Amino acid sequence: MKKLVIFDLDGTLLNTIADLAAATNQALAKLGYPLHDTPAYLRFVGNGINKLFERALPQEERTPENVLRVRALFVPYYNQHGTDLTRPYDGIPQVLETLQKQGIKLAVASNKYQQATGELVKHYFPQIAFSAVLGQREGLPTKPDPLFVKEILKQTACTPQDTLYVGDSDVDMQTAKNAGVDACAVTWGFRTREELAAYHPKYMADKPQDILHMLS
Repeated sequence: MKKLVIFDLDGTLLNTIADLAAATNQALAKLGYPLHDTPAYLRFVGNGINKLFERALPQEERTPENVLRVRALFVPYYNQHGTDLTRPYDGIPQVLETLQKQGIKLAVASNKYQQATGELVKHYFPQIAFSAVLGQREGLPTKPDPLFVKEILKQTACTPQDTLYVGDSDVDMQTAKNAGVDACAVTWGFRTREELAAYHPKYMADKPQDILHMLS
């Protein structure tokens, strides 16, 4: 029986893509760069916001300096507008509440920067007592490095065998593998079922309620 479920945030618990697109586009516009439609951002996200900005910039403009220029405009805007269009996926709040009632420990591991990760979790899931909420922090590696999972295991006194990792991207599948924990790929997020299946996760979920059957 699993004792701990670690969730990715963007594309797994929350559909954040419209707010990420809006915040990045306003920064690109201010700097005079071309904008992208919202679906294009599905391919840009997953590796943290600096990588998102790099992918959103024109090929010849992808310098560390320009990434930081975009970031300087993105962060204040996103901190104010990150909940404008973002919503939990249908069924997610109920699944989290069910797991919590069953005594399962819950955690979040996201490549979104720590401030936004914490604020979004608090805003959308105030009724859930997460054991850990970890986002991207300066000077520390991002997923698929297993650091996030190892930190959460230490904080919860759980083992890899006790743990299920739930995510929607190739980065998440690699994170679970690198950490030695079972993976559940969700198909309602930012990647296709076919892309996720290529990583051979132990489980695949087509709706949040499916996760409830994967803990034995």
